[in-house]
Amino acid sequence: MKRLLIALLTLLPLALSAEETRVLIVVGPSNHPPGSHEVAAGGRLLRHCVENMTNLPGIKSELVEGWPDQGQRDSAASIVFIGDFFPPNRLPDAARNLADLEAMMQRGCGIVCVHYATGVHGDDVTPDGDHPLLRWIGGYFANRSCPHHVSIAKIFPAATITPAADGHPILRGWEEFTLHDEPYINNYFGPGNRMAPNVTALATSMLPPEEPKRETVAWCIERPGGGRGFGIVMPHFYKNWREEDLRRFILNGIAWTAGLEVPEEGVQTAPPDLATFAPDSIEVKPAPRKP
Repeated sequence: MKRLLIALLTLLPLALSAEETRVLIVVGPSNHPPGSHEVAAGGRLLRHCVENMTNLPGIKSELVEGWPDQGQRDSAASIVFIGDFFPPNRLPDAARNLADLEAMMQRGCGIVCVHYATGVHGDDVTPDGDHPLLRWIGGYFANRSCPHHVSIAKIFPAATITPAADGHPILRGWEEFTLHDEPYINNYFGPGNRMAPNVTALATSMLPPEEPKRETVAWCIERPGGGRGFGIVMPHFYKNWREEDLRRFILNGIAWTAGLEVPEEGVQTAPPDLATFAPDSIEVKPAPRKP
């Protein structure tokens, strides 16, 4: 009996680690000025929030600047991208990167693209606009170099973001909010710019102000072979990670793509101190103390 107990205690950590949910955050290149994008600081902030969800504890996260190795890819329940353009296309050996990612998608791994990481360049797509992101997250931001479609990147002083899909888990716990940001519009969802049946529009905004129409600014997909994807075209400004509804929206999407049950009140985290994640911007750094 004693030997059996010892054996069970030895195996218990292995069983727990096998059930552990791991989120891989990949930071791609960026040449935006301080205060906008801040992809490295944004990645660090996301990792902190993922590992400190008060009502969804125990998630482990790893941050990679560059392309993840085999072990990191194999252990991920979801992979999150942040960078200028879709990072697998911008990092060295794009063909290998996309093949590695396809293998992850085939086994049911989730995928999330934040802001410009939803974007593709004309060189990344076929003449008719095909790209794996259409199947992996359901759509993308088409840079002006694309031959088939051009999305619009413009900073709006006050963009109101409205939930658009009743009852979806990613929409739990947050309400309509307004922020000064650059939510991309006229995003591309496939031939005829029509969403596939398994793609859901999660949030919309009436933009641009001078000729408003309902633009989809966040969406998700449930892939036929298993696995989930989520795309959201914000935030552009690093300071907007302070917006609790936006932050909860993104964290809900990460949890959902990782196959987790999103709490009814949405993912809860303490408000992060943006300055602690070493952004290049001085805008979020604390003011010096007065004598």
